[in-house]
Amino acid sequence: MSPDRAFKASILVVDDKPANLRLLSQLLSEHSYNVRPVLSGAQAIAAAQALPPDLILLDIKMPEMDGYEVSRRLKDDPRTSLVPILFISALHETEDKVKAFEAGGVDYITKPFHADEVLARVRTQLMLQQLRRDLETELAERDNLIRDLQAYAHSVAHDLRSPLAGALGFAQLLDDPSFPLENEERQEYVRVVVESLEKANSIIDELLLLAEVRKSEISIEPLDMTLIVAQSLHRISILVAESGALITHPESWPSTVGYPAWIEEVWVNYITNAIKYGGRPPVIELGASHSDNGEVRFWVQDNGNGLSVEQQAMLFVPLTRLEMTRATGYGLGLSIVQRIVHKLNGRVGIESRGISGEGSRFYFTLPIAETGDASWLGPDMA
Repeated sequence: MSPDRAFKASILVVDDKPANLRLLSQLLSEHSYNVRPVLSGAQAIAAAQALPPDLILLDIKMPEMDGYEVSRRLKDDPRTSLVPILFISALHETEDKVKAFEAGGVDYITKPFHADEVLARVRTQLMLQQLRRDLETELAERDNLIRDLQAYAHSVAHDLRSPLAGALGFAQLLDDPSFPLENEERQEYVRVVVESLEKANSIIDELLLLAEVRKSEISIEPLDMTLIVAQSLHRISILVAESGALITHPESWPSTVGYPAWIEEVWVNYITNAIKYGGRPPVIELGASHSDNGEVRFWVQDNGNGLSVEQQAMLFVPLTRLEMTRATGYGLGLSIVQRIVHKLNGRVGIESRGISGEGSRFYFTLPIAETGDASWLGPDMA
C-alpha cells in the first residue's frame, strides 16, 4: 500500500481558478486523499474553522483576499493555527516566497507544477504533521504519568505506613525477651503481623497492576464470564467465608469482549468492597443486563448503608485526587478499575440513594461480542 492510500488525510484546496481547482482536486483524490475544494479566501477560512483539515494547499493571487492574508488569519486563529499551509502559486520571485513563509507557510510550489512534486511535498508535510501530533500525545501522556506517579507515590507512602508500622511494632514485641507473652497473646500478635503484611502486599500488587495497565498492549478477546467470576470468587473465598457473605449470581452471562485477567481484577475489587462496606452479614448480588448502545452492563449490588451524592462524587477519581477517596474508604482500587474499564472501551459508575440497607450498585460496561447470539437477555430484558 502506498503512503498516500495509508494516510487518507483531509486536504483543503484553495484556488480562484476552477480549472486549477479541478486539476489539483483530481490529482489528490486519485491518491485517496479527502479533498475539500473552495474558490475564495473567505470560503477557505470558513471551511477551515468549521472543520480544520490536515493540510491546506493555498493559491496566492485571489480577488478580495489574497493567500497571504488568508494564511495570516488562519495562523491567528487557535482552531487553525497548527494546520500546515503549502502555498502553490505562479509567483516565482524570491520575495514572493519569503513573504509566503513570513505569512505562515511551510512550503512553496510554483506553477505550472508537476504532479509528482505536489504529491511528494504533500506527503512530506502530512508526515511532519503526524509526527508533531504524535509528539504532542507522547508529551501529554508523559505529563499525565508524572502527575499519576507523584500522586500514587504519596498515596502508597501513606497507605503502607500504617500496616508496616503495625507489623513492625508487634514483631518487636514478639522478639523482646523482656516482654512475656501468653500463647494466646503470641498467636494474636502473629495474626496482626500477618494481616498487616498481607495488606502491605495488596498495596504493592495494586502498584504492579497499575503499571501493567498503563504500559500493556493487550488483545481484546471474547470473555468466558462464568469462568472469570468463578475465579474471582475463588481468590477471595477466605474473605467470603470469614464475613459470612451470601453471594448470588446468574448461571450464564452475556457475551462480551475484553481482557480476562483485568476483568477478574474488576470483579475482585467490586465484590471485596461490597463485603467490606455491605451489611452484616453482607448480602451481595452479581448481575448483568444489555443496554441499547451495544454494551453489556455488569454490576455488584450490596446491602450496606449506601452512599450520598457527595460521597459518590469522590469515587472513581483520577490518581491525582486519591486523597479524596479516603473519605469513603474505597481508595486506590476504584481508580484502577476505572482505568482498566476505560482502556477496554467501557464505562464505570455507581447507583445509590444513600438509604441504609438498600446499599449501592457498582457497575461497569463492556462492548458486546458480535456473535449474533441474542439468546441471553439478562434480568432487565425479560
